[in-house]
Amino acid sequence: MNDTRQFHLLAGQVSDRGARSDEAIYQALWEAIVEHRLSPGARLPEDALSHAFGVSRTTIRRVLQRLALEQLVTLRPNRGAQVTSPTPSEARDVFRARRLLENALLAEVLPRLTPADLKALEAIHQRETRARREHAIRLSAEFHSRLMAMADSPSLSEALSQLISRTSLIIAVYGRAGAGCPCEHIELIDLLRAGELAPVQRWMNDHLTRIEASLDFTASGEALPDFEHLFGHHREQSAS
Repeated sequence: MNDTRQFHLLAGQVSDRGARSDEAIYQALWEAIVEHRLSPGARLPEDALSHAFGVSRTTIRRVLQRLALEQLVTLRPNRGAQVTSPTPSEARDVFRARRLLENALLAEVLPRLTPADLKALEAIHQRETRARREHAIRLSAEFHSRLMAMADSPSLSEALSQLISRTSLIIAVYGRAGAGCPCEHIELIDLLRAGELAPVQRWMNDHLTRIEASLDFTASGEALPDFEHLFGHHREQSAS
């Protein structure tokens, strides 16, 4: 299958909603990357993407630059864009940064939690438990981002959100079956409801450490995506 056909299938999830904004295209590509439907090393040609989404190359370039700032995409001079291939060393560094930053932000999050916030986290957790693995990775990222957005520190929350996105890619690449442990989040919700900081921080540190330990860094992370398998359902939907 050629690049144009591959990206037309990906664009279907945007065009079916009648939206081709930067944000919609960003979300479509972000989800495809963190759910490992676009594998590390996969090429992202501007011309193929612009044709598939029905937008200018300038629009695609803006989206790719945004993904590059989050280190989900690598931009190479004269070679175009491709999905980032995180190394084991980079992966460990990301988890170390998350443990430090997430635990620091919890001190600001806990006093601001409301019953509505806890209900929102429970709703995400319920979706996680029902989701397939690739979708559960994205929902786990949503859970942590939603929690940390409650801190009164937009700059730190944004930095952590980028780390969480990178973690999703890392788990998709190196994770064994069950990596991510979304089922554990109900334990955190119970601790948040109790309102004591030390147990919450200890749980978060242990949680991230367990996820890192579950990864298989002997995996190459270089497999090419099977576009027919990953995006074929969009073609079936359009034909029905």
